[in-house]
Amino acid sequence: MTVTVRDFRPDDAEAVVRVLREAIPPLLTTAEAQVWEAAHTPEAARHRVLVAEADGEVVGRCQTGLAHESPTPGNAYVNTYVRPDRRGRGVGTALVEAAEARLRGLGAARAYSWVLGDGRSLAYAGRRGYAPRRSAHFLRLDLTAPLPPLPEVPPGVELVPCTVFEDDPRPVFELDAAVTADEPSDVGAELDDYTDWLETTWGHPCQSRELATLAVVDGRPVAFSAVATDGVSRMSSAMTGTLREYRGRGLASLAKTATLHKARAAGLREAFTGNDAGNAPMLAVNRRFGYEICATEVRHVRELG
Repeated sequence: MTVTVRDFRPDDAEAVVRVLREAIPPLLTTAEAQVWEAAHTPEAARHRVLVAEADGEVVGRCQTGLAHESPTPGNAYVNTYVRPDRRGRGVGTALVEAAEARLRGLGAARAYSWVLGDGRSLAYAGRRGYAPRRSAHFLRLDLTAPLPPLPEVPPGVELVPCTVFEDDPRPVFELDAAVTADEPSDVGAELDDYTDWLETTWGHPCQSRELATLAVVDGRPVAFSAVATDGVSRMSSAMTGTLREYRGRGLASLAKTATLHKARAAGLREAFTGNDAGNAPMLAVNRRFGYEICATEVRHVRELG
């Protein structure tokens, strides 16, 4: 089998979605999102999507670029998935080698990669020189099953959709930036570019501002549960969190409960979320909702030299 690595083209989108759905089913994406993301990443990320083609069809995909939001210079990423029926034939190796060569040319010092948590994938990453770091779980919730009832909203708190802030989303950005800074991560991220956030997060085609829920106090968003959806049957919690000074009041759980109820009322049938394996409080919250772990990935790093 001859493998050819080339840049992603818009007409590859459906094939790339097939690769991702078969390789890691809990990952929510659409063909529209694949095209949009390829065209709307920040210039500083030097983002590139590579595809592997074999026998006339796309059988693998790799996203690679610089972790431009990381406070540590030199961090980069290489996230590669291969269709399960084409694994073990050199597809992943061709993609990773092309991505690493490009990153060296950009001056990257180290490459981080999410690796599927099965023994075969982990062994392959080790042979490539990638060392395991933290792990994260995908969790699934059946939205056709009973949901926890919506708790009583505390006095002084209002639950609203993100659409309330469409004329001026900056307060939502400030909340997202504060919560993101506290997220467990090997790389870390600092959201400090409002224009970039407007384009790449607020404007993402899978984001649902109607389903996303904010907890607002005195006109200020203090907790939220963001939502991505495929527009058909699935949703994913893009981020859930609370400002530090408002934690311990159940506001994030309240926002997420409201979001799940709205998603079910909209006809969605499955909800997914992701948690760092070491984030015990959030894992406990999601278990109370009824989420169950359905897949695991392990973050790896390789010094590029």
